[in-house]
Amino acid sequence: MSYSTPSQVVERQLEYFDGKHVLLAGELEDTFATELLSTAASVSIFTTNLAYANQMKRFDNLNVQFGASYQKQPNVDMVLLYWPKAKAEADFLLSMLMASLGKDTEIVVVGENRSGVKSIEKMFAPYGRVTKFDSARRCSFYWGQCVNEPAPFNLEDWYKSYPLDIQGQTITIRSLPGVFSHGELDIGSQLLLDTLPALKGSVLDFGCGAGVIGCAIKLRNPNASITMVDISALAVESAKETLRFNNLDGNVLASDVYSEIDGRFDNIISNPPFHAGLKTHYAATETFLERAPEHLNKNGQLMIVANSFLRYPPFIETAFGHCDTPAKNTKFAIYHAIKSA
Repeated sequence: MSYSTPSQVVERQLEYFDGKHVLLAGELEDTFATELLSTAASVSIFTTNLAYANQMKRFDNLNVQFGASYQKQPNVDMVLLYWPKAKAEADFLLSMLMASLGKDTEIVVVGENRSGVKSIEKMFAPYGRVTKFDSARRCSFYWGQCVNEPAPFNLEDWYKSYPLDIQGQTITIRSLPGVFSHGELDIGSQLLLDTLPALKGSVLDFGCGAGVIGCAIKLRNPNASITMVDISALAVESAKETLRFNNLDGNVLASDVYSEIDGRFDNIISNPPFHAGLKTHYAATETFLERAPEHLNKNGQLMIVANSFLRYPPFIETAFGHCDTPAKNTKFAIYHAIKSA
C-alpha cells in the first residue's frame, strides 16, 4: 500500500498509538487509518472533505464523521492531526478538537516542513507543549498533550467577513478558515463576475467556496434559482452563512463533483478548484467539465474562470464541440460553451 509522505513518517512511530483511541483529522488523503487499526484500540476520522469521507466509509471498524463541526465520540484519547495547507485551518481544527476532547488528550501532529507544520509549537501553547520526535522525508512528527483546560469553541467566532461591491450594491462574504476566497476576493472570481452576462433560470455554482459567485449572481438576477455545491463541509457552511447574512435565497449542499446533484440547469458557473493539499490536482475539474452537458438543459451554458496555464479548453471542446474565450488577462481566462440540441 502506498501512503502519503506524512503517513510514511507516522508509520515509523506506531508505538505512540498502541492501545489508544485515535481520531484522525486534517489533510487526510490516504487509507493509513486502516493500518492503525492493528495498533490502536479504535480509530475514528473527522473530515470536512466529502470524497474522503465516502472513500473511508467503505472500511469496517472505522467511525467516519463528515461535517464542519466535530461531534464528540466516546473514548477518544488521542488526535492524529495531518497539518492542513492553511495555517488558519490548523488553528480552527485544533481549537475545535481540543475543546471537545478536553484535558489529558494526547496529540500527534505530522506534516510536510514546507507546509509550515513547525507553527504547531506556538499554536499548541495554550493547551500544553508539543515536541518534535521525528523528522524524515521533509516531514516532521510532533507529540504533545493537552494539560490546560481548553477554551470553549463556537463556530460563529471563526467566520471572517469582507464586503463585496456588486454593481453598486454591497454584500458581505462570510467564510471559515480553509475555504477558498477566505477573507478576500481572488482575482479569478473577480474576472468571472465582471464577465458574467445577465442570467435566467436555474444556476449551478460548482465549487462554490464561500458562496461569492452564487450570491453575486442572485443579487444581480433575483429571479434566478441558485444551487451551490462544494466538496468541503466548511465551504458549504460558509456559503449558507453568506446567503443568510445577506438575506438571499439559495440551495447549498456537499457534493463530490455531481454525486449529489439531480436534474439539469440552465447555467453552470464556476471557478473550479485545482489544488489538493500542496499538490496540483485536476481530476475533479476534468470530470466536472466532461460531464457538464449531462447536467445542462438544451441551450444551457457553461462559463468558468481558470488560470491560463491550465489545459481546460480541450476538455470543454470534447464535451461541447466548441470552447469560446470571451475574456482573459495576464493570468486568468474565461471559458464558455453552450449545449446544442
